[in-house]
Amino acid sequence: MNSITTLTEFLESGGLSIEISDMGRRIVAIPREAFIAFERTETAYPFPLQQQAWIALTLADPKQPQIDPMIWFIRFPLDEQGKLLLSARDEFMHHLVESLGSEPDRDGMRGALQNNPYAFQPKQERLAIFHARLTHALRQPASRYYDHAKAYFDGDLGWEQWSFIGYQGIADVAARLDQHGNTQRVRKSIPSLPPSPLEVLCHCLENEVISHSIADALAQRGLSSLHQERPDPQVLSAVVRGLSQSQQESIRNDFIYQLLDHPISQRSDLLAAIAGRAWESLEDSALRHRYLERLADNEAGQAFFNGILSDLLYLPATRQAMQASLRDPQRSQQMSQVIGAFFSHVRGE
Repeated sequence: MNSITTLTEFLESGGLSIEISDMGRRIVAIPREAFIAFERTETAYPFPLQQQAWIALTLADPKQPQIDPMIWFIRFPLDEQGKLLLSARDEFMHHLVESLGSEPDRDGMRGALQNNPYAFQPKQERLAIFHARLTHALRQPASRYYDHAKAYFDGDLGWEQWSFIGYQGIADVAARLDQHGNTQRVRKSIPSLPPSPLEVLCHCLENEVISHSIADALAQRGLSSLHQERPDPQVLSAVVRGLSQSQQESIRNDFIYQLLDHPISQRSDLLAAIAGRAWESLEDSALRHRYLERLADNEAGQAFFNGILSDLLYLPATRQAMQASLRDPQRSQQMSQVIGAFFSHVRGE
């Protein structure tokens, strides 16, 4: 144990293979070396949410590939720089060693997280998405809801019959865009989907790298709503999230830019969707400036501005760009006022 300094190394010492995924902002794989660098506090966690790292560990025995892997869901608090609090990691390891001993084995690990304060249970929707992505990665069959969901997206069941479609089935379709004609199936369905199933689909698509054709269909659906007399915020928020990992950044950014040009973008749910799921768009300086101006004039007030800005300053991908924008001498007077109030809040004045 003396030579083992990370959780990853400890688990691998028992002969297990490990796949790491974020379960917070986006259900996405984290490379092993990147996670070890995080464990060694060399780098910040790439996808912090509520100043914590929400992690899924998929533990498999390479000698027994026929046995389904075990899944651990753990969360670690982060310091002010977004790095791992080693005291938390060490406490987690202490609980683990007490449960397993110094040499982990598969049988003992099944109940290893029982009563562990760092374990958590994801919401059912997140579990459905994770399960869909995992079975696809393992080349296992989709759930029993899959065929029903495909039939719905084909329009065979009637677009209003969405309440009979299981969330797991929609997640399975989204995770398998490379199979069974699902890319074309989803693309064709987007103009016709009622807002609620569109929202579920987009919540699943936000975890996938989507094609140009799906991105274009989503953007057109969003713009169609935006140009109506009363745009539907449910549709607009869903489209932002569904576009967040588009292969065509220009489609995503152009849509968000047009959204920010509309008065409806003062809504807190739309601003939160951009910051929480489509944060890469804020790398564009003009879009970021427009976003911050809208955020400064949001419908929920100063407290909402403070929360979103704190989140973006904490996120490694947006921290430096946000800091630069806060120093921008061309910012509006209103922006200067809310930024001043933000720093007063941070200082506890």
